[in-house]
Amino acid sequence: MMIRVGHGYDVHRFCEGRRLILGGTVIPYEMGLLGHSDADVLVHAVMDALLGAAALGDIGMHFPDSDKAYKDADSLILLKGVCELLAEKGYSVSNIDATVIAQKPKLRPYIDDMRRNIAEVMGLDIGCISIKATTEEKLGFTGRLEGISAHCVALIYK
Repeated sequence: MMIRVGHGYDVHRFCEGRRLILGGTVIPYEMGLLGHSDADVLVHAVMDALLGAAALGDIGMHFPDSDKAYKDADSLILLKGVCELLAEKGYSVSNIDATVIAQKPKLRPYIDDMRRNIAEVMGLDIGCISIKATTEEKLGFTGRLEGISAHCVALIYK
């Protein structure tokens, strides 16, 4: 069996007039995230971790922001496409471990919904999906409420 690990990172800045979507869950907040798609920073980090583990590039290569087809796209649908690509290459996903970095809003009440959404799209048991949230103690761009970032590590096997 071949086991591979990948790391994903993404960041989006806050903006007015958009919904805040993380892990496919709409989070009540006065600002959303700016991006070509729905700007789901968590799902983007998951996709990059999976693609990286399989050495298949990154989300910008597969879903470029220059392509109008991905304008306001649902990132969970894009994640499903990444999982299909991995399956075509003979890979299965063991688990993912992700961290969202956001000073605000508080995300704990929404984490189980995010885990369920991602697990369902990936065809995995919810126990294979770990999502944590943390602040940066008011430091850096997330601490200044300029945006949100996310990291993800994915383990895949063939």
